[in-house]
Amino acid sequence: MSKAILTDITKCIGCLKCVSACKETNNLEMDVPRIWQKNDGLSAENWTSIIQKPGNHFIRKQCRHCLEPACVTACPVGALQKTNEGAVVYDSDKCLGCRYCMMACPYGIPRYDWDQSVPYVRKCILCFDKIKNGDQPACTKICPEGATIFGDRNELLKIAHNRIAENPGKYINKVWGENEIGGTSVLYLSDIDLSFLSYNTHLGNKPLPETTEPAMKSVPFAFVGMGGFMLGLNWIIRRRMELSKNQNEDRGNKDE
Repeated sequence: MSKAILTDITKCIGCLKCVSACKETNNLEMDVPRIWQKNDGLSAENWTSIIQKPGNHFIRKQCRHCLEPACVTACPVGALQKTNEGAVVYDSDKCLGCRYCMMACPYGIPRYDWDQSVPYVRKCILCFDKIKNGDQPACTKICPEGATIFGDRNELLKIAHNRIAENPGKYINKVWGENEIGGTSVLYLSDIDLSFLSYNTHLGNKPLPETTEPAMKSVPFAFVGMGGFMLGLNWIIRRRMELSKNQNEDRGNKDE
């Protein structure tokens, strides 16, 4: 069964332990803010963040791991893939750096790593190595309040709807991520509107790949040509880096 995360906004105390656990697990360095970064706490070095809203509300933002991801459809080389476990994972060895995934994502999640000599896209991968081995993501494991929990998507949806039914007036009668754009693997319960987490507040329930895939197929020749150029450029840069590294090692050996 596909795995998922359920975050209950009413339980979150904004302790940031999920943020710290994510950075430690994924070996993410301290962030260097850029003037063009979105003001949501996410970056190439921050894969989850806490947004504070009036009324002492703390909302965790991360990749939503869509059931039918627009980013996967937009990627020309298959660097992004949706797994059976629910995670949308990323393979930097395939990435061309075209950033089509960044433009396709309705939640504005993928970020570009400008600090690397060969920049790549970075984002949450739902701790894929952990969940495929029967463990859970670092963020859900460390949460002291049970505000964010991990499990089978269908079971989490049952839990969410039960909480709504058992607590009249506490929650908005909606599970965010259940149906929007075909559904996501990160679900939310809340007592405030969470539409601000996406670019478009009226996404609807139709999966976005149904829109992005025809658009990608409409320009195949130009697309393949640019892809070939960027792949060649990517190879050249990597080759130069390898040669430079070998030269430095040779100099070090001679000095010894």
